[in-house]
Amino acid sequence: MKHLWAAWRMKYISKSESDDGCIFCKALEKTDGAENLVVARGEQTFLILNKFPYTSGHVMVVPFQHVDSLDLLDPPTRAEMMEMVSRATVVLREIYKSQGFNVGINMGSAAGAGVPGHIHIHIVSRWGGDTNFMSTVGEVRVLPEELAQSYERIKQGWGKNL
Repeated sequence: MKHLWAAWRMKYISKSESDDGCIFCKALEKTDGAENLVVARGEQTFLILNKFPYTSGHVMVVPFQHVDSLDLLDPPTRAEMMEMVSRATVVLREIYKSQGFNVGINMGSAAGAGVPGHIHIHIVSRWGGDTNFMSTVGEVRVLPEELAQSYERIKQGWGKNL
């Protein structure tokens, strides 16, 4: 099983953005729902679930504009990104009882960006003691819910006044 996971992971990692186009731009072309994983749209940014999450509720804030660096975005877009990050932490804390968050940007391939051509911010819920033997020894992650369920929970939470 470990070898199948490694083979799939390498195929996913080695696939370049130009193979099928930008996953974020393609998601924007579809109607929002569990298929494209877009939870919410702002004026210049959107919130999308990570298709390959580190934890349940792993989301990303992405600008509509396809650029590879924060400095290429105008100040209102950067500000909207941060407001959406803030709102996402409130929603995730309410839904998943998150005790903390990893919030980060991997800018460029050298920094580990999975989609290096389209800047995005990851928001990953964390809990005390959430590292276990499965991720440490088995090199796999165990998620307690499917993406469609995460999508519905976050979408519903996003619509509330929290």
